[in-house]
Amino acid sequence: MTYTQIALLSVLIAATADLFIFKTKLLTRRVFWVSYSIVIFFQLVTNGILTGFGIVKYDGEAIIGSSSPQDTAPAILGDGRIMFAPVEDLFFGFSLVLLTLVLWVWLGRVGIQRDPRSGPPRKSVQKILRVE
Repeated sequence: MTYTQIALLSVLIAATADLFIFKTKLLTRRVFWVSYSIVIFFQLVTNGILTGFGIVKYDGEAIIGSSSPQDTAPAILGDGRIMFAPVEDLFFGFSLVLLTLVLWVWLGRVGIQRDPRSGPPRKSVQKILRVE
């Protein structure tokens, strides 16, 4: 599989998890898209720095576009890139953010750590702190 195919598959898996498996339906909410617009801005800045300065390089055979020579900086826009970064990175970023939020919302719904409470320190901590 190519990087592009894996990236698209990750979007499909994350969307399926959101809409059908965990049924959190984040993709149908306006607040998700507003929040994601903030995330994608910083993803583009970070990814743009890493790929624009050549810190991270991609094999031209594995991504969309990439007609730019290996010894020059990639295109800032076009050639399968947005802010120097391949569009596949945006797909992966979307998948990671969506799946993380889906799991977070789902765990909250099922009551995992809904009301965290602190208690007395464990015996091992009491020894270290010399608390009696």
